[in-house]
Amino acid sequence: MKSLALGMKSPFSGMDPYIEYGRLWKDFHGHLIEKIYDVVSAALPRKYVARAGERSYISLIEEEEKQERQFEPDVSVTGPRERKRNPQSAARTTGVVAEEHESVAVRAFIEEHFEERFIDIYELEPERRLVTSIEVLSPSNKKPKSPGRKKYLRKRQALLLGHANLVEIDLLRGGARMPMLDPLPGSPYYLLVSRERTTPLCRVWPAFFDRPLPTIPIPLSHPDPDIPLVLQPMVAAIYERSRYAGDIDYSLPLNPPLSPAPTTPLEQPLRGRKVAASAPGKRRPRRGKR
Repeated sequence: MKSLALGMKSPFSGMDPYIEYGRLWKDFHGHLIEKIYDVVSAALPRKYVARAGERSYISLIEEEEKQERQFEPDVSVTGPRERKRNPQSAARTTGVVAEEHESVAVRAFIEEHFEERFIDIYELEPERRLVTSIEVLSPSNKKPKSPGRKKYLRKRQALLLGHANLVEIDLLRGGARMPMLDPLPGSPYYLLVSRERTTPLCRVWPAFFDRPLPTIPIPLSHPDPDIPLVLQPMVAAIYERSRYAGDIDYSLPLNPPLSPAPTTPLEQPLRGRKVAASAPGKRRPRRGKR
């Protein structure tokens, strides 16, 4: 069964929606940022530089959220951390008075450290300034009221006010989309480009799982030409090089189901993709609820 994963292509011609589940998204996000960085850096004129950036923050995760979380963003666990309380305050909080020598069940706080990577392009002449920011959205950016969403929305708002160009790549079906005055396309995914000279008007490309991802422009300072970003070969190369076929069980249903439903040529490969993840002795990737 392991041999199936070697050099195996995704059955989806666009974005593979199964990457979003289990524990693959963090790995995929990191590799996609790296590939975009390499392509953009190689194509930049000499007066520009690309720099990888990172946002980080700590969030407290409650037990219910841990059980229902459907994907694992760019995160590492740094807890649990106990809080020191006296017996009276513990009893008031839990509503349970412990008799001598009896144990009481209490929930601990768990801290998670989120790290979100992005790419910034700077113009060095006549002075150093931010020209374009490239963001590949993470699940933490799309979770309502989360610290990750609040932090990203602050940066996004500043860019959309005309401080720099913004390239926003959303390859996640789950979570809440970014706020827009006009509705975004009804496609599973979208790619957005905002130019500082034309903001708040943005160009948006719908993206799908059953057709190649569109090529989008990376804007620079006027009048320098855009850099074309061809995403689909990057996604395909990450899938094959990282051997995702060995970590995905395509017999598992997606929730919600794909819309529109896969065509007949796609259904047959999916039925046969019970690969190494479902082989004896291997644990299936965890899938949460939506």
